[in-house]
Amino acid sequence: MLFNLQRYSTHDGPGIRSVVFLKGCSLGCRWCQNPESRSRQQELLFDQRLCLAGCTLCSECCPHAITRLDETSLALQRTQLTVADYEALTDCCPTGALSVCGSLIDIDAVMAEVMRDKPYYLRTGGGLTLSGGEPFMQPEIAAELLKRGREAGIHTAVESCLHTPWAYIAPSLPWLDLMLADLKHVDEVRFKQWTDGSAKRVMDNFRRLAAAGTQITIRVPLIPDFNADRDSIRAITDFAADEVGVKEIHFLPYHTLGINKYHLLGAPYYASRTPLDDPELLAYAENYANDKGLTAILRG
Repeated sequence: MLFNLQRYSTHDGPGIRSVVFLKGCSLGCRWCQNPESRSRQQELLFDQRLCLAGCTLCSECCPHAITRLDETSLALQRTQLTVADYEALTDCCPTGALSVCGSLIDIDAVMAEVMRDKPYYLRTGGGLTLSGGEPFMQPEIAAELLKRGREAGIHTAVESCLHTPWAYIAPSLPWLDLMLADLKHVDEVRFKQWTDGSAKRVMDNFRRLAAAGTQITIRVPLIPDFNADRDSIRAITDFAADEVGVKEIHFLPYHTLGINKYHLLGAPYYASRTPLDDPELLAYAENYANDKGLTAILRG
C-alpha cells in the first residue's frame, strides 16, 4: 500500500531524490509525525475547514458510515468503511475535505514516475528513497523497487525504524546503497513505553547491518521526556560508534508539525505540544558525537 510519492526531495539521502512512502509500521511512537502511515490499510482523513456547507455527496455515497450533522460537521464511522467505500470516496469530495490515504501499488507506474527525474539524480548523486511508515513491512515490494532503481543506475536508500524481522530486511540488501535508520533509544523499558516496540530488535538489526557491510546513517529524533537528555544521548551515541561503527549521526529535534494529521484522522495525540528548544543540549549532542569520531549533523 502506497500513501505518497514525493519528488525533488533533498533531505532523504544525497542529492535530489524521489521518496516513495509505503504504509504500515510495527511501532506506535507517541510523537509519530506521519500517523497516516501506521496502518497498512486505507484510511479516511477529514478536514472540517474545507467542508462545503450543505454538501451531502459523501453521506449519499456512504450513508452507513458518514452522517451529516450540520452544515460543516460530519459523523464518521471509519470502522464501517469497506474497500469499495474507499474507492467511491476517492474522487467524491469536491473540496478535498474528505480524502483517502493509501492506494494499491503499481510498481511499473511508481518507477515510471521516479525515473522522470533521472537526469537530476545523475547530476546530483540522488535517486530513489523508500520511506513510510516502515518500508520493510512490505518486504517484497521494497526489494523490487530497490532492485529496479539499482538496475536503472540510480542511487537507492531506505528510511527505516528497523523494527521488523531480519528476514524482511535481508532481501533488499543486495540493491541498497544507503540505510537511513532511526535509533530512538537503547533502553528496552523506555523504548517499550514510548513506542510499543523492542529496542533489542532494533539494535540486533543494526548489528546485522554492520556485519553485512551496509552503509548506515543513524538518525536520532530527540523527544522531550523520552531521550532528549544527556544520559540518553551518550548511550545512543556510544552504541552508534562502538557497536555499529557508523561515521555519521543526525540529531533531529522534536517538532509538532504533524499534530494536525491526528485531527484529520480523528485520533488523539499523546506527545508534547511544545517543540524541543534546547540549544545547549543540541550542542552537547553534536560535541559528544564528534568526540566519539562521528560526523554529527543537526537537522531542523
